[in-house]
Amino acid sequence: MKLARLGAPGAERLALVGADGRYRDISGHTADLTPDLLADLSPLAALDPADFPLVEGTPRVGPVVPQVGKFICVGLNYADHAAEAGMPVPAEPILFAKATSAVCGPDDGILIPPGSEKTDWEVELGIVIGKPARHVAEADALSHVAGYCVVNDVSERAYQIERGGQWVKGKSYDSFGPIGPWLVTPDEVADPQALRLWLEVDGQRMQDGSTATMIFGVAHLISYISRFMSLQPGDVIATGTPPGVGMGQKPAPVYLRPGQTLRLGVEGLGEQVQTTRADG
Repeated sequence: MKLARLGAPGAERLALVGADGRYRDISGHTADLTPDLLADLSPLAALDPADFPLVEGTPRVGPVVPQVGKFICVGLNYADHAAEAGMPVPAEPILFAKATSAVCGPDDGILIPPGSEKTDWEVELGIVIGKPARHVAEADALSHVAGYCVVNDVSERAYQIERGGQWVKGKSYDSFGPIGPWLVTPDEVADPQALRLWLEVDGQRMQDGSTATMIFGVAHLISYISRFMSLQPGDVIATGTPPGVGMGQKPAPVYLRPGQTLRLGVEGLGEQVQTTRADG
């Protein structure tokens, strides 16, 4: 099952994504994704899309969950990305957080902060938590997943690396957390460790990788994170990015400028398209 949230910010309505890629409005049955529903999506899985009206036109697509409780990210989770960053492969997952105010729809666009010269891209597989998880065994971890989605972990590298302190400063600007377009339930993702992911800037392929090369897999990450904090329905985990980020380009880094177009996706989870624009 694929779910999407359509409409203006704060007024999104829930839709099923049909096999033909068209949206069916189910908001008359279920207005939005609540924590209880994320913990058990079986009532929606039982619906027949043909019983609901088609959504006409091209509505805005919102973030895949209405209220992200925690936005947890994993750094340097691909060995080849760690190499391009000039950093050692971590012995344990590197965790950091994005402010939830960074969350936006998959096609809402990216704001370049005033004076920024190092805004960067990172396509990632996102995990949306369904059932609460606390001290979860790795063997049971995937049973706590409501679904998967595409995440662009947009980053301002000067804020992240050159301004002291933790990475959160470089990861949390408004619009730096596009999530979507779809929440894809685990039954449609045969193996989360066998998904291709890619990103283009102005039509040029910059990232082209596979979750097969993640250092720490999805199940391990959920189990690991649940040792340090409880995971709740609607929490999002961004699992790291493959090589090809702007910071790692040779012979010199390449960063985003206003007026550029990003297109990115994860196999089976849909695509995001974003235009960059100056903020302020």
